[in-house]
Amino acid sequence: EVQLVESGGGLVQPGGSLRLSCAASGFTFSSYAMSWVRQAPGKGLEWVSAINSGGGSTSYVDSVKGRFTISRDNAKNTLYLQMNSLKPEDTAVYYCAKDKTAGWAYGMDYWGKGTLVTVSS
Repeated sequence: EVQLVESGGGLVQPGGSLRLSCAASGFTFSSYAMSWVRQAPGKGLEWVSAINSGGGSTSYVDSVKGRFTISRDNAKNTLYLQMNSLKPEDTAVYYCAKDKTAGWAYGMDYWGKGTLVTVSS
């Protein structure tokens, strides 16, 4: 059974940093791309970032470029999202998602339950 468990969310002031983690199990983690997706209060899902299976290629939505960094540790079956210079508009539930292939071009098929990030003074 595929399981994705996010952690690391919380309340942070504007300009602050958080690191999200996603512990994966039930599949061969190193064979699949992984993504982060978020949902702000009252809004739809927004794809944030993706990383290929080997970790050598990444992609970001324009609004987080230069502030967020996605990474993975295939030995630990863990995905990360380092978030710096946080803004109130980054407030959302952040979901970890498994992609269908080694690259992220074909979409996601499993999601975690999410972790809430609140950016507020």
